[in-house]
Amino acid sequence: MTEQEVIERIDSSLAEEFELDRADMTPEANIYDDLGLDSLDTVDMVIVLEGAFDFKIREEEAVRNIRTLGDIHRFVLEKVTQNS
Repeated sequence: MTEQEVIERIDSSLAEEFELDRADMTPEANIYDDLGLDSLDTVDMVIVLEGAFDFKIREEEAVRNIRTLGDIHRFVLEKVTQNS
């Protein structure tokens, strides 16, 4: 899976789960302020990403530091690379 395919899967999975407008989904978009997610949504986001990419996300420091959609992209790309 290419980097762009991973990013597309992330964006489409999150857009579908949280009914987000794809036009708002830029790498710079803050997941709380710009996309309107809250701390409970982040739990669901982890579940969605685990299902989309078939890996487990543990209580990692990197997860707690995610603030933007670009942060999510980088985190998942790193996990996909580690698991391949």
